[in-house]
Amino acid sequence: MYETEPGTRPGQERFVAPVDETPLREIDAIDVDAVPENQWKEAWKRLRTSVLFWLALSILGVIAAMIFFPTLFTDVSPSKAELSKSFDSASSGHPFGYNQQGYDVWSRTVHGARASVAVGFFTTILTTILGVVTGAIAGYYGRFADTLISRTSDVFFSIPLLLASIVVVSVLNNRFPDRGFWLSVLVVVLALALFAWPQITRQMRGAVLETKNLEFVDAATAIGASRMKNLWRHIVPNALAPVIVTATISLGVFIVAETSLSFLGLGLPQSVASWGNDLSAAQTQVRSGQHLNVMYVPAAALALTVLGFILLGEAVREALDPKARKK
Repeated sequence: MYETEPGTRPGQERFVAPVDETPLREIDAIDVDAVPENQWKEAWKRLRTSVLFWLALSILGVIAAMIFFPTLFTDVSPSKAELSKSFDSASSGHPFGYNQQGYDVWSRTVHGARASVAVGFFTTILTTILGVVTGAIAGYYGRFADTLISRTSDVFFSIPLLLASIVVVSVLNNRFPDRGFWLSVLVVVLALALFAWPQITRQMRGAVLETKNLEFVDAATAIGASRMKNLWRHIVPNALAPVIVTATISLGVFIVAETSLSFLGLGLPQSVASWGNDLSAAQTQVRSGQHLNVMYVPAAALALTVLGFILLGEAVREALDPKARKK
């Protein structure tokens, strides 16, 4: 701003900087002692401000409570059948009534979350491990290893996941006719993971090919890091971002796949409470158009769970890839 001293003529005002103005040297100053943040800390900062993240966390939090603390939602046993109450309407303690076999619909839905989500969770873990290992080896070492892994993944990638899983589950069911809960889950997990890993492999291979030529890898090599140490300590952690996004979304896909197998009578045994088994048992009601609550309740739980994982995957994608954030 300009100010005029006493006795000065017009036009001879002198410029005086505001006292509260910050000097440019302080604005441009850099804290050389500050520790640089890695991509995971920056991603967490963006996640904390994401509405999608908190919405997904709220949905998945309710599903997690159903899995670990089902008695908070219902005190009725999912295996207690009363044929005398077949298709009874809602009553106190039974908000959605009973199905054809006399099972409480709400209790079956709450307890069915454990089986369906367990299949999706363990399939995602196994698929991610297989995909990360094979993709990292193919992208880093190249040559024969890359050709072998890439061509093998192409073969498995060309086979439809659900169709292949039906064949494998049928074979394993004949091999283990009397199986409990966890063995049934393991059979479905192996069948799905056997044909689902190529997608993670392709993404990991591409990310490793891009990361291995960056400057920090050359710097690690210059100070004596071995190729194996470079791969698993420096390259893989910095190439995991797209894999984490895909794995998060795939978890919902695997839950739907388990539900489809159980709906066809090939997944978990009918004695196990799962959303697929309940939807399979509701086929008659769908065709008749009566007592549709036995279908709507597990279907709604399945849809909300898948929606939660899709929203979480989208939030993680935006956090790990700033370019993908909406303007």
